[in-house]
Amino acid sequence: MGEDEKLSIRINLADRYYPLKIEAKDEERIRGAAKLINEKILQYRQRYVDKDNQDFLAMAALQFVIRYLEMEEKADDQPILEDLKELNEELDEYIKKET
Repeated sequence: MGEDEKLSIRINLADRYYPLKIEAKDEERIRGAAKLINEKILQYRQRYVDKDNQDFLAMAALQFVIRYLEMEEKADDQPILEDLKELNEELDEYIKKET
């Protein structure tokens, strides 16, 4: 398979199949994402019998995006934590020199 060639796969989401053309290196991640979505849909199906797949997909999408945004917020704190750690180390060195 050349660099420009794509892999053709079919992904099942909520009992519908979607054809995708992807890079081979992304296949495992994409199939894993579909599996997580389908597991979340199954959880909602077991809890809410009066809803349909569109409702389950919407609720799953909302939950995953909320989780994504929470992780993004935590990731934004990382540079600050690294700066604080570096500053703490510099202060430790300064205190050692002064004592």
